[in-house]
Amino acid sequence: MDELLAGLKAVAETTRIRILFVLSHGEMNVTELTYILGQSQPRVSRHLKLMAEAGLISRHKEGNWVLFRLREEGRSGALARALVDMLPGKDQLLSGDLSRLEEIRRQRNETAAAYFGANASQWAKLRSLHVLEADVEGAMLHLLGKHKFENVVDLGTGTGRVLELLSSRASHLFGLDTSREMLAIARANLERQNLRNAQVRQADIYALPFADGFADLVTIHQVLHFLDEPQRALLEARRILSPTGLLMIIDFAPHDLEELRSEHAHRRLGVSSEQMISWFARAGLELVRHEILAPPWLKSSKGLTVSLWLARLRDEMRTNEIELKQKALQTS
Repeated sequence: MDELLAGLKAVAETTRIRILFVLSHGEMNVTELTYILGQSQPRVSRHLKLMAEAGLISRHKEGNWVLFRLREEGRSGALARALVDMLPGKDQLLSGDLSRLEEIRRQRNETAAAYFGANASQWAKLRSLHVLEADVEGAMLHLLGKHKFENVVDLGTGTGRVLELLSSRASHLFGLDTSREMLAIARANLERQNLRNAQVRQADIYALPFADGFADLVTIHQVLHFLDEPQRALLEARRILSPTGLLMIIDFAPHDLEELRSEHAHRRLGVSSEQMISWFARAGLELVRHEILAPPWLKSSKGLTVSLWLARLRDEMRTNEIELKQKALQTS
């Protein structure tokens, strides 16, 4: 009761209702909200602080940015969504906010397109070396079968394509990446597809911002070959994996295209099956299935073989974690 009353008190002001409405369309930083609302930054920041303290909205720091979005969990989150649903569809003030929001989205898309255009030649060259993305994505879906997931975490999300691919199979999807530029592309792509159940965050792959056992599925798509310490990344992925969760990794098999080190910042030239099994063992994981996609035939050079691994917690660890979770539920 107290939580609901605090939420109602916090939102009892026109500007705060407008903020809820805007954030129901996606996450925003203070500068963007200041432009949309036509108010000073200190005033908007004060409204955001009060609403965050009441649990109506969530805040997340990303480098020098602080991003806000409508809270998704708990009674306060349900209250925020219910209030937005009750707003009149033809309100003149809200229509103006929505128009300025669309202008910001256009600016985001232009920025993302400019960045991608500047790097498109590198992306195109790399993709021409291995099997079609559609074939890789088909293999990913085949490996997952008919599984449905509550929480999916995609590490090194890049353009957010994995989130798009799995959006119909999950309640909540989270894409993490260290690159602000790539996250801008991902956000633009997710907004274009109107995927409200997906969000992206800037985060360190070695220190994920999730609790133990949070994710039902963790995906690592073409990321490990960039990392200095892949084993650390797998240990952290295993930490956030639920007792019955799955880990899917997609990466290149070993190859000798040395130019990928200098031109594309690859740390290692592919990952062997033996190496992956060794990493799994040290992380307390076991292989469920391994698929190999042969490269295309290329007249001028060798193509890249793509490997897909599906793993889960080892039997004994899975049993122990399920028992610990059940005990925690009984004592809570």
